[in-house]
Formats: sequence, C-alpha cells, structure tokens
Amino acid sequence: MDRRKLIQYLLLNVFVSASVTGGILFWYDRNSRAVTQPAVAQVAPVSGDSSAPAASADLQTDIPVKISSVIGSGVLTSEVVIIKFEGEGELDITSWQLKDGSGNTYTFPNVTLYPSGAVQVHTIVGTDTVIDLYWGIGEAVWSSGEEARLFDSQGNLRAVYRVP
Repeated sequence: MDRRKLIQYLLLNVFVSASVTGGILFWYDRNSRAVTQPAVAQVAPVSGDSSAPAASADLQTDIPVKISSVIGSGVLTSEVVIIKFEGEGELDITSWQLKDGSGNTYTFPNVTLYPSGAVQVHTIVGTDTVIDLYWGIGEAVWSSGEEARLFDSQGNLRAVYRVP
C-alpha cells in the first residue's frame, strides 16, 4: 500500500471513530443521565424557605407530569430543566412553579402541554417560544444533589427530581 492510500485510510478511520464516539456520548447524555430519580413521598421545606407552601408536603401523582431532566447544572449558559407530560388530553401549567432548595422560583406563563409534550426551562435570559422558556436569572441555579420541585397553581407538589 502506498503512503497516499495509507494516509487516506487513517484519516477515514479517525473520522469514523470520532463520529461513533460522539454519537455514543450524545446518546448517553440524552438517555442514561436523564433517568428520573425516584419521587420522594415527603418533602420537608428547607429551613427558612417560606416559598414552599406548608400544605404541599405530599407529592400528588394524579397528574402524570414529571421533571425528566436537569441538564448542565452549575453552568449558566447550559442549564435546562425539562418538564414532560405523560398523560392524555391537555395540561395547562399556567402559574405552576419550579423551585430549587435556595428559594429561587420560576412561575410558568400561559403554557399548555399535550400528550408526550415537554417544555424546557432555561436559566439564562432569552425570548420564550412554544417549547423553550427562559427564567432570566444571571447565575446558575442548579447544583448536584439539589432537588428541583414542581408545584401546581394551588401549591400542590407534582414532581421532584434530584439533580445528579
């Protein structure tokens, strides 16, 4: 085999290997790390956290909505919380709240989720779209081990997710 064909073969091999590795890492990030943590039956409000309503300590599971993932925790430009609806019909999440353990609260605007529908809540400033909502905070909100909590408009706890 001459040198030119050897170099072409090696470059092709590097390209294919990099593509396969990148694809596997992308799949792993989207599927393996995004496994929902088991829901906690009782969530005690953080000491001094008056943002958690006292009547919402019990997790309500009659509406199949979950926080499916918190991606990019600790990195402002990458932080995204994914809320997914796994039920039938429509779910109006207007005035629902997403809270962290430090008292940061995001209140959802006029949003409706459809079967298997999801919405992404970005920590950074941006313009809301149908599937991307922007919290507008100037610093990262989520950290490893922290709980993301989703409350309905009446203050009932609907979903809990422990950030990996």
